Amino acid sequence: MTARGVRFTHPHPATGSNRSRAFTGLAAAVALLLGCGVTAPTSAHAAPERKATSLVYVEVNSHEMANVNKYRLADGSKAFDVAIIFAANINSDDSGAATLHLNERVKWTLDNADTQIRPLQQRGTKVTLSLLGNHQKAGFANFPTKEAAQKYAGEVAQVVNQYQLDGVDLDDEWVTYGTNGVPAATSQSAVWLVESLREKLPSNSILSLYNIGATADQLRQAPASVISKLSYISNPHYGSYRAPSFPVDKSRLGAAAVNFTQESSSTIADFAQRTVRDGYGVFVTYNLTGADHQASVSAFTEKLYGQKATSGS
Repeated sequence: MTARGVRFTHPHPATGSNRSRAFTGLAAAVALLLGCGVTAPTSAHAAPERKATSLVYVEVNSHEMANVNKYRLADGSKAFDVAIIFAANINSDDSGAATLHLNERVKWTLDNADTQIRPLQQRGTKVTLSLLGNHQKAGFANFPTKEAAQKYAGEVAQVVNQYQLDGVDLDDEWVTYGTNGVPAATSQSAVWLVESLREKLPSNSILSLYNIGATADQLRQAPASVISKLSYISNPHYGSYRAPSFPVDKSRLGAAAVNFTQESSSTIADFAQRTVRDGYGVFVTYNLTGADHQASVSAFTEKLYGQKATSGS
């Protein structure tokens, strides 16, 4: 079991789930790889060196995306590079075919983009949509044909374009492939999906992978031409420091994974320092709630960006 707990999203909002879930160089280099925009700081000082790309998953069933924008570096620039709406789903329709599902709170977040998404993007934080299994027959790893994967990717791209999002994240949990009437995984399914998403999403979109499930297993064995389509790959076990075993440069891997409601500031600072020392390019965080997490956010921004974080409206 991952450190995330039960994280599927029902058609109606659930109470808070317990999901216990770095690209060295200049900020411009981060922007080149992941499409992460670099916002000029509000002070006269030069933009801080961003030693890793920080991302944060927000459980929108319980908390607002707007909370991400409360945190900024001391010079006024963004504290987080990528904020991920957690989560939309891959569901099954009456015929068993895969379909994109947006629960009530995800849809509310998207429909209220002016307060929940645009302020983040204006500060330079990219906003992406997590796609998650939902205890149904359809999953990212069992599309029966390439055409089926393309259809689902088209539905995803329509939402990304409609709401001016910056990409998507694949999270293959809660699909019991090959049991309980769920079709077994097919060897090319995840490859078809990644290829289809890259074809249909805007060219600068982030396409990230949460390193878990049959989808990650399939992509780990995929040709380099397919793996290269992934922007980054992150550790799914919160409270641990464990780089995904993928044949890619460290700049696309996140070894550290921290849960703001569980890990101490000292642990977060240690993971951030190790990220810099080991040359990993991604720093993964989860569960930014409405509470004040300034100390925890500062614990990684000091190590990655050389500045403490402030918090406020």
